[in-house]
Amino acid sequence: MIRFDNTSKRYPGGHDALSQVNFFIPPGQMAFLTGHSGAGKSTLLKLIALLERPTRGQVFVNNQNLARISRTRIPYFRRKIGIIFQDHQLLFDRTVFDNVALPLIIAGSPRREVGKRVRAALDKVGLLNKEKVYPITLSGGEQQRVGIARAVVNKPALLLADEPTGNLDPELSREIMHIFEDFSQVGVTVLVATHDLDMISRMPYRQLTLKAARLVGDTDPVETEASA
Repeated sequence: MIRFDNTSKRYPGGHDALSQVNFFIPPGQMAFLTGHSGAGKSTLLKLIALLERPTRGQVFVNNQNLARISRTRIPYFRRKIGIIFQDHQLLFDRTVFDNVALPLIIAGSPRREVGKRVRAALDKVGLLNKEKVYPITLSGGEQQRVGIARAVVNKPALLLADEPTGNLDPELSREIMHIFEDFSQVGVTVLVATHDLDMISRMPYRQLTLKAARLVGDTDPVETEASA
């Protein structure tokens, strides 16, 4: 599903955000991307979502070389990806329903299909009874769940999350991670960037570790257990 082939990203001024990164995440796998602040986690996610282009090397998503996607085709490519941010990026002058519906409306989905999909997404994150309220009235955890519902309403094959639990307490963080697990179990590829090592150490998923722009660790508890 995701493959980085000797991929590097250098920003103007000579700052290396990523340097010669190589890894492959198969379809349906859930994995964590860890590392200190500034290690390159957000840049890596941006390369997958075509918010940035690599300086050297290649990035493949679903066997598609992203270098061959033209600027005009990027919006169509992104419709196949769900992206979740730490700060939610919700529209506070729109209802929860309208926030979640936005990707479908942009894609031109029929009105009947919009209602069906929005309510299914809200039900998945436990907010079906909140569709008519405004995000400002919700807790931080509920706002994050609205962001997740919006990210998955298009039924993407790939879900990217950038520090999705950074502002949440441990209990809410676990709830959010369990939602990601649920999507992984139905075949969605999930990649979560987080610095919460304590939480993810208790979860049986692969960990990719960045340090100073380089991939310095790639561990999979399931494979480790199988080989023991």
